[in-house]
Amino acid sequence: MLLNLVVNARDAMPAGGRVTISLTDARITPEAVSREPGAAAGRYVVLSVADTGVGMSSAIQARIFEPFFTTKPPGEGTGLGLSTCYGIVKQAGGYIRVESAEGSGSTFHVHLPAVESESPRQVVAEATAPAPGGSETILIAEDEPAIRAISERVLRERGYTVHTASDGAEALEVAERLRDSLDLLLTDVIMPGLRGRDLAQLLLARRPSLKVLYVSGYGQDNLQGQIPDGLHFLSKPFGPEALARKVRDVLDGTA
Repeated sequence: MLLNLVVNARDAMPAGGRVTISLTDARITPEAVSREPGAAAGRYVVLSVADTGVGMSSAIQARIFEPFFTTKPPGEGTGLGLSTCYGIVKQAGGYIRVESAEGSGSTFHVHLPAVESESPRQVVAEATAPAPGGSETILIAEDEPAIRAISERVLRERGYTVHTASDGAEALEVAERLRDSLDLLLTDVIMPGLRGRDLAQLLLARRPSLKVLYVSGYGQDNLQGQIPDGLHFLSKPFGPEALARKVRDVLDGTA
């Protein structure tokens, strides 16, 4: 959530500027609830991200949390960043509001319910068996180099034959060279050019038995229409064990 807000602040300052991140607390009284859409009375921790950028008109402010709404040029924004922030905050029981004016920058205020606790709880991790590996062939289509490299290493260490591609077009070329020796496509949903859903459909037309696992930093609720209903999905960020276990489940048909 914080990363999305800071990236948007950066993009709103093409000539440079300042991003200020601040943290404070606030108490919303029952009388003030009517003035704060989405709020409930109570104590909140408030995370604010302010920029000195171009600002927004009231018309744009009314739509900024809509999925796939963006003011960025084609290919530079998906319109999912702020809707993802909105979803995260709502899921946590909070609310988010924006203050902005054209030419005067923008400030996003994220209100998260304060936790009332006398002492921190001790969390004990449950011991789990390492995720099993395999010998199948996997194609990773991922435009983020770090995630692509980590995913490749995790799966290679578990015995899989792994091929990688930085976008959908390259993935098609790699798949063509592999011909029938491909068992699983692990693809990011949102990529420049050919998106994950379209890549999967092209490969499935040639290999109907191919298994597909979609990954994304955007929640499934924000990806309606981007992935077919009922198919396999893993949310970023994910740990090595979660990735290995999900891949094994998809290959085994137990996911």
